[in-house]
Amino acid sequence: MHNPNLALIEEVRKFLPGYTSDEFTFHNLARDMNLAPDVLTDAFGTESGLVEEILNYEQQNLENIFSDFDFSGSNSIDGLLRVSKEISNKFVNILPGIPFDLRTSFFDARQKFVEKRVTFVNTKIKANFQHGIQQGMYRPDLSPELISRIYISRLIDLHNPDYFPNETISFTVLFDVMVDTFIRGICTDEGKAYYEKKIKCLKF
Repeated sequence: MHNPNLALIEEVRKFLPGYTSDEFTFHNLARDMNLAPDVLTDAFGTESGLVEEILNYEQQNLENIFSDFDFSGSNSIDGLLRVSKEISNKFVNILPGIPFDLRTSFFDARQKFVEKRVTFVNTKIKANFQHGIQQGMYRPDLSPELISRIYISRLIDLHNPDYFPNETISFTVLFDVMVDTFIRGICTDEGKAYYEKKIKCLKF
């Protein structure tokens, strides 16, 4: 179902970085966005309602990527590369738009979002890894549960400005390096050979 607030959500997300907990109010946001004061209230009800819609928007964008690029294709490495490339290309739409300074103010909503995202990605990556083991592309001595959690933890770390300040290193570069090292670490010799041939033809 189409979200009537979609365009407004996309615009609001551009203004959130830099807001502190005290500054994050509809009054300030409407002023900065040059909107009538009641536009945000009519659309979202409260600041908490806005946060929940933003988190839902980001989760849906992530789920759409995995839906559009199914892991059950002919080769597990191809599937992982396609999904990872799409995540890199569309990271702005799935990147947590709620700044670190605001997350403690909306802890419950943020926690539900994190749990939902982790569960979803965990299921998808485990399926890909199990598929890759069957194909001989991924190492059978590694746990699918462990591998999926490593992938998730690295995704989360990439969004932490304490580790990777956005002004010094771009997300795209970080993500590409993360995916490269991740795939190399889980592949068999056969998988590594296939991956090396693949990346020569694929700008990643």
